[in-house]
Amino acid sequence: MLKEFREFALKGNMIDLAVGVIIGGAFGTIVTSLVNDVIMPAVGMLLGKVDFKDLFAVLGEGATVKGPYDSLKAAQDAGAVTLNYGQFINTIINFLIVAFAIFFVIRAMNRMKREAPAEPEAPATPSEEVVLLTEIRDALKAK
Repeated sequence: MLKEFREFALKGNMIDLAVGVIIGGAFGTIVTSLVNDVIMPAVGMLLGKVDFKDLFAVLGEGATVKGPYDSLKAAQDAGAVTLNYGQFINTIINFLIVAFAIFFVIRAMNRMKREAPAEPEAPATPSEEVVLLTEIRDALKAK
């Protein structure tokens, strides 16, 4: 059973999958930073200096401090129950960027598969009968 597991785990596809997951995780971190640090501040400025991270709705008042709350952090520190739709918007934009990037990667791979020149087929080796008949023909021509 250990031998079978080792064969399974060391197959090329399994290694490729592991590398893909690791690179995907790193790519996800980059996209999250892109959305949170570059895109959303610009969108927020265009929409009137709105910080999407602080868009929330209070569903239940906090135990320590009653609302209204200036920021999401203040509401959470007060123990309020919040619906964080601003962070949800950030997550949706994250997803769309990742999906868009993967779409272009798959599209490029499909294009390369279609454009890859077909390998020339090796000429088929003639059968023994054909070789023998060719030799007989050549011998008759020589006479």
